[in-house]
Amino acid sequence: MSRLRTSIFLIAGVVAVALAAGLSLFFGSTPIPPDQVLGALFSPDMANQEHVAILELRGPRTVGCILVGAAFAVAGAIMQGVTRNPLADSGLLGINAGAAFALALCLALLPGMSFAGVVGCSFVGAAFALAVVFGAVSFRRRNVDPVLLVLAGCAVGLFLTALAQGVAIFFNIGYSLTFWTAGGVAGIRADTLAMTAPFILAALVASWVLARRVTVLSLGEEAASGLGVNVGKSRTLCLLVVLVLAGAAVALAGPVAFVGLMVPHMVRRFVGSDYRAVIPASMVGGALFMLLADVLARTLMAPSEIPIGVIFAIVGVPFFIWCARREATGLD
Repeated sequence: MSRLRTSIFLIAGVVAVALAAGLSLFFGSTPIPPDQVLGALFSPDMANQEHVAILELRGPRTVGCILVGAAFAVAGAIMQGVTRNPLADSGLLGINAGAAFALALCLALLPGMSFAGVVGCSFVGAAFALAVVFGAVSFRRRNVDPVLLVLAGCAVGLFLTALAQGVAIFFNIGYSLTFWTAGGVAGIRADTLAMTAPFILAALVASWVLARRVTVLSLGEEAASGLGVNVGKSRTLCLLVVLVLAGAAVALAGPVAFVGLMVPHMVRRFVGSDYRAVIPASMVGGALFMLLADVLARTLMAPSEIPIGVIFAIVGVPFFIWCARREATGLD
């Protein structure tokens, strides 16, 4: 029955993602007639400005939404499984803030840096934040406490966010940094997508390969060791995958929060707790969630756009409070 539910969820999810991608191509802050959208897709004319807008703006943006949503959702699912913490995701554990702080330094000190350099800095910042959080929690401790992990992640995230804001004020880059940290996919282009897509796709494949290890780690360190899993090695591999997913996604769309928290929770209600089902289902759910949020961000106040991070905050904060109350007994 579980496999049947998973198969139904994945098939329905893929169809929904395809429909949402169509919405993303047809609807935007600037109206484009449907016949022009179809013409751009099937017989493109690069002398037609509307065709250019579809192929160079909406097209990469749509693909970027799919990749970013899948990356954040899978990163959150892995973090929740590895730490056995239902409130864990790359944002709540400070990883997104670490990547954003590194990007702030890039904007301030190296304004002419290439996008490849920006991606590299994003990875370094994410790794630094994760190392600080886990170092603070696991220092002289054998096991990682889920409650302390969330508290440490929030503290490190706030600290790095404050540092990023200080850098913005000192170097007068407040507008650029605010635009980035608000989260959004408006700046995604074909060249930036080509730079980060291989990292995200490789990490998504790796997460699928590691899915069984994540399931075993979610049972606890003693149970995982009893089943013959090398806990230290498996956790390190999983965290490396999270770093790549979060670092590349933040480089593309900024530190978008709550995707990695909400999507795995909703997915587990349908497919169960086996991460061989949770991870692919999170890919589909995250992509769908990001596409729909981006369409809303573009159309609610057209021709102006709402930062996509605002959409997720409106939905995510109440969800986080509900989740914290519901899962309180699971954090003991």
